[in-house]
Amino acid sequence: QGQVLNSDELHELYEGLKLNNVNQYDYVLTGYTRDTSFLAMVVDIVQELKQQNSNLVYVCDPVMGDKWNGEGSMYVPKDLLPVYRDKVVPVADIITPNQFEAELLTGRKIRTEKEALEVMDMLHAMGPETVVITSSDLQASLGNNYLIALGSHRKTKADGTKMTQRIRMESPKVDAVFVGTGDLFAAMLLAWTHKHPNNLKVACEKTVSAMQHVLQRTIKSAKAQAGEGNKPNSAQLELRMVQSKKDIENPDIIVKATVL
Repeated sequence: QGQVLNSDELHELYEGLKLNNVNQYDYVLTGYTRDTSFLAMVVDIVQELKQQNSNLVYVCDPVMGDKWNGEGSMYVPKDLLPVYRDKVVPVADIITPNQFEAELLTGRKIRTEKEALEVMDMLHAMGPETVVITSSDLQASLGNNYLIALGSHRKTKADGTKMTQRIRMESPKVDAVFVGTGDLFAAMLLAWTHKHPNNLKVACEKTVSAMQHVLQRTIKSAKAQAGEGNKPNSAQLELRMVQSKKDIENPDIIVKATVL
């Protein structure tokens, strides 16, 4: 229940921050949005904040849809796609699409790792320095029970040359449907890239390892609540964030990244 914040309301809140001179930010993070005017307003605000602080990092999770049994579908209005593609992604520094969203943004299908890297290059060319494809249906070397995530960080060195670091991660699939995993991923990636700005490998290892700890704790707890032989319901699968505080702050690295 509740209302969706619209662009006028967002603008009013931002004006209040400005009036009180508290519009100095290091990071902006956006996720699930259903309204095109709201998204366009976010772009205006991010551009203004970047004038205040040229080091501001905008992390955008372009939440538009996902794949189920190999078929992709959007769960936001279709008119959000051109706004993300033409306005939002160009001002973003870090983006965290899943495979389906990366395909939507570039108009390219991903069937192989090579194609995934090409798609990430296309996304870099649109603006963001860091691109992480948070999940994909690519074949993992460890087998079908693993999910592949890919990361790419492109830096322009002082002499103008571009350097790209690319990584692949394979993490165990957890057999359940969770809500909020994308939000948690983007938030933790923001935190770990802040701590390790020039090391995408470590930032991703910490992010994905912490995700695993949270998901494993959640599924274990949900199964205990549901009882022997029963499938946990969505309330029981609520992410165990508070219980995972230590893992979020200092995750034991259980998923290693391979540098490509």
